[in-house]
Amino acid sequence: MRSSVSAAGRRLTEIGPVSTLGVLSRGTRLALRVIAGLALVGCGGPSKPAPQANRPPPFIGSVVSPEPLAGQVARMVLADGGNAADAAVALGFALAVTLPSRAGLGGGGACMVYEAGTKGPDQGAPEAVLFLPAAPSGGLAGDRPAAVPMLARGLYLLHARYGRLPIEQLIGSAQAMARLGVPVSQPLAEDLNAVAGPLLADPAARAIFAGPSGAPLAPGQTLVQVDLSATLSQLRLNGITDFYAGPLGRSIATAATEAGGGFSLADMTRAVPALGTPITVVAGFSRVAFLPPPADGGLAAAAAFGDLWRNPDDVAGAEAHAVSVAAAWRASGGDPEALLAAKTLPAATLPALPASAAFATLDAQGNAVGCAITMNNLFGTGRIAPGTGMLLAAAPGSRPLPLLAAAIAWNRNVHAFRAVVAGSGQNGAALAVAAAMANTLKTKQPMPVPVPEPGRAQVIACSRFLPGDPASCAAATDPRGNGYAFGGGS
Repeated sequence: MRSSVSAAGRRLTEIGPVSTLGVLSRGTRLALRVIAGLALVGCGGPSKPAPQANRPPPFIGSVVSPEPLAGQVARMVLADGGNAADAAVALGFALAVTLPSRAGLGGGGACMVYEAGTKGPDQGAPEAVLFLPAAPSGGLAGDRPAAVPMLARGLYLLHARYGRLPIEQLIGSAQAMARLGVPVSQPLAEDLNAVAGPLLADPAARAIFAGPSGAPLAPGQTLVQVDLSATLSQLRLNGITDFYAGPLGRSIATAATEAGGGFSLADMTRAVPALGTPITVVAGFSRVAFLPPPADGGLAAAAAFGDLWRNPDDVAGAEAHAVSVAAAWRASGGDPEALLAAKTLPAATLPALPASAAFATLDAQGNAVGCAITMNNLFGTGRIAPGTGMLLAAAPGSRPLPLLAAAIAWNRNVHAFRAVVAGSGQNGAALAVAAAMANTLKTKQPMPVPVPEPGRAQVIACSRFLPGDPASCAAATDPRGNGYAFGGGS
């Protein structure tokens, strides 16, 4: 990656000396700090300053991300005084730039949120923010049916309810990275190689994701997305209403139709995120809250977690139970709690499910967020909405929805955070969350062993709770990936 890193360093130099940065937005300055950090130390990310003797650096929180550059953006948000929600919002928008195969403005997802120390009738229970990719109201249309975009609206709701820093600053980081360009990470390069043929058949996608030779961009080559930067700029300056009901939304809907997507501005206006009550189970001194349907990966994870908590060795049984519960809910809906309590469910299978991306954040006060987001297929429909830079997600119905799974463990009596897990890995996502959470709570280590294939997990845990003992906090990204984990206690 040295050649692209050097290019990033040159790009920073070309913008001007440090005094010039004062006129740039805080989001742009943050993005430049991330890129400059890469220029200095290569693919490993920015180095941490050596602590003074007997003076460890203060604990600012933790971040786990499937892609390093976006994770570093979230880390810097925490360092700049943002909370866990701010860091998650910035990370979600950044992934739309650095990992567009699995995250994008055209897609959607779901997040679990925990607010530390909250007291009241719900005793500080976590809350779900649901913004799954939506189907157009008129049914599937066009030759490549696209989902109604939900990521921006979901992240705005997460920020409005829990955020602290101006959202313009959080979007500005992604906007600047799209405009300046970022080195292609190993995770993105692997996804590009997996679908290079159909993806690069779209001229707009080929102009972005292919190098001069016509081959897909390789690790370390620079990914520049000028049109996406312009769309993010309009979103940052004009707000969420413009994106879903104003001139920007009209342009997006028109461009989507040109790309064979088939949704309208009215579809965008009607598609709104929702708050949900998690599925909660008791595990020793902790309670564990899982994403509720329609994010049914959380329901499946809750089923598998209960089995693994009682019998850690029966992984196959837990996996079968998770699939049966998810299949039953997809077939007829119903009460999730009743499905979990059912003594017997028919054996079932699920079709091959789409890819997703998972990440989590924790701040020094013990607030936590765990998210799973998706394009409902690698690179969604594989087409860019002309002039917007946005990859369109695949519409539900043209593809099955992934198992979006995330969970947060907390102690109800002391109102303190214990662990957050978010999972991906197609059909293995739910089992990944269940296994990672069970192993983390039992061993007091974040993901002491890798979760079962094909699942992947991102974990942050504080074995002696937060607020409480930050020295007990640690973060782990899946060891089989090339993600990013930051934030052990001191």
